[in-house]
Amino acid sequence: MSSKYTNAETAVIHGGISIDETTGAVNIPIYQTSTYKQDGLGKMRGYEYSRTGNPTREALEKLIADLEGGYAGFAFASGMAALTAVLSLLHSGDNVLISSNVYGGTFRLLSKVFDHFDISYTIADTTDLSVYESQISENTKAVIIESPANPLMTVTDIKAVAEVSHKHDLLVIVDNTFMTPYLQKPLELGADIVVHSATKYLGGHSDVVSGLAVVNSKELAEKIAFIQNSTGGVLGPFDSFLLIRGIKTLAVRMDRHVENAEKAAKFLLEHKAVKKVYYPGLENAQGYDINRRQAKNGGVMISFELHENYDINKFFESLELISLAESLGGVESLVCHPSTMTHASIPADIRKKVGITDGLIRLSTGIEKIDDILADLAQAIEKAEV
Repeated sequence: MSSKYTNAETAVIHGGISIDETTGAVNIPIYQTSTYKQDGLGKMRGYEYSRTGNPTREALEKLIADLEGGYAGFAFASGMAALTAVLSLLHSGDNVLISSNVYGGTFRLLSKVFDHFDISYTIADTTDLSVYESQISENTKAVIIESPANPLMTVTDIKAVAEVSHKHDLLVIVDNTFMTPYLQKPLELGADIVVHSATKYLGGHSDVVSGLAVVNSKELAEKIAFIQNSTGGVLGPFDSFLLIRGIKTLAVRMDRHVENAEKAAKFLLEHKAVKKVYYPGLENAQGYDINRRQAKNGGVMISFELHENYDINKFFESLELISLAESLGGVESLVCHPSTMTHASIPADIRKKVGITDGLIRLSTGIEKIDDILADLAQAIEKAEV
């Protein structure tokens, strides 16, 4: 299934169910109801109970399916709820490969929850195909890819990894939170399932927590629909409405986000206080050429490290415009400290092994005037010198 609108800028506004057929409303109403009157036994008007189906949520689910070019979409109460539903496709004894640096919540879900059901994980190098293939074992059933990965912006060749994975009958799951379907479409590159923390760029305003999953086949759609209804971690009508509203401005927001990120990355790269910059849009970045092939641009997220004579605590405390906060993807610029925030659930030895240092800073560039963002970074870096 794909949108009839080939231009993403139009599809984000008119994809899915964009007009309410009952009233003609150009915004899908908030169907704030738990249940629906039936005209007789077995005579429903399309809905029976809002955990199973709700018109507002359905509009969102069809919209994200259109945008990702998938068969069907599913909306959940958070990104972790979406990933939990997807991982519930697995069985006891199965193994999952994960990219070497992934969101800490993904690692925690596998290491602290699904391990109770004898589902194991292996940290894999998805950037090296021969190494990656050697890490596939007899009981490996799926791979979870982030590209760019959180927080080192590591790029994986999604198409190549999908081809290798499918030779071994693995389910290919791609977290597309950082890029969104506006910048990258993993299903077109061979992925089977795409997941999003829609809290981030899809929502775009730091006012709704939500998750989405999109599948590429009827078989997977039926399985995920059963899991979604059975486990019940669905997105409510009001939050579904907010997410639809956020997605309508995705294209214009992402254009400004990326414009600012490219300038911020260049500023940091050229700053004497900065030791290392991680941004896929820089020509010297790991996976730059691969990212150019599979994504529209380098995206928005930047990570960087200051030299040892700069105190990151002073840096964080000195910021005035940019907020130190969890999450990303809102219109406002945010920074975080992965080691103690987003990736704190990953043991220190594993963080060190994959390159997540205690000095790493992650920046989600907002849509403010770029001059103000750069000025805030400059003054905070200056005050951090010791």
